[in-house]
Amino acid sequence: MPEADLTTRAPDTELPIVRLRHWGRWVSAVIILALLAGLGIVLAQAKIFYDTVPEFLWYHVMAVGLLNTVLLAVIAQAVAIVIGVVIALMRRSANPVARVVAAVYIWLFRGLPVLLQILIWFNLALVFEFVSIPLPFTGGYLIHEPTNVIVSAFVAALLGLALNESAYMAEIVRAGLNSVDRGQTEAAKSVGMTPATTLRRIVLPQAMRVIIPPTGNDFINMLKGTSMASVIGVTELIHAANNISSNNLLVMETLLAAAIWYMVVVTVASVGQHYLERAFAGDSAAPRPWSRVGRTLTTWRRA
Repeated sequence: MPEADLTTRAPDTELPIVRLRHWGRWVSAVIILALLAGLGIVLAQAKIFYDTVPEFLWYHVMAVGLLNTVLLAVIAQAVAIVIGVVIALMRRSANPVARVVAAVYIWLFRGLPVLLQILIWFNLALVFEFVSIPLPFTGGYLIHEPTNVIVSAFVAALLGLALNESAYMAEIVRAGLNSVDRGQTEAAKSVGMTPATTLRRIVLPQAMRVIIPPTGNDFINMLKGTSMASVIGVTELIHAANNISSNNLLVMETLLAAAIWYMVVVTVASVGQHYLERAFAGDSAAPRPWSRVGRTLTTWRRA
């Protein structure tokens, strides 16, 4: 057979490519858009004065509530991380007493509801009238104050949130430490590193890749969990919204204002978590979002 006939017939032997028609995707997309449109129509016809919502965002009590919400979440999470690291190290200790104490601590604070812990701390004055720290050999006190003064509503909420979160952080840190291969610890010991130096320079930097994502997730939960402090009178966002609506009866409008602030704070925390994960991942070769956009535009122009 001539060579020219082979080249002309080759394309005829290729199987045609038939594009599949994904009718299910189109139907589901239409249903979702219809539901979203229906939800928008319902919300537009609701008896909500949307034009008043931006005004409530800047009320003084709302600003105080926002500040207390952020302070409670940041301080409670920081305290929880410190305690969680200590408890996690106790769980991995060779000392059986330390291991048992750490296990009981985690069992206790994970078992009790957060709201119950906050109420227990807030009512501590019922069983301990004073908080006293005596000075040895002097007969005086370093601290001797009524419990109601020391454990205020803010402190009670802080203790309840931090101690509850510390139990979860202990398990997160323990999982991160367990993820590091034991051979690296043995190698560090072989070159003369102390256990503390090995933990700080070898184990923790690698464990952080496992620890940071759930910690960031817990911090976002902590931001929302601060709303439980409203039951003991702490002026956080929910309490601030209730204060405003008790005067003007615009309940939904003030709650929407509080919801907007929650979303702003959670968005900022999520962005911070993203860049913190990148810093510990060491994935410098991965393109940043704006770099990917730039590459896409460059490719489109060349095309």
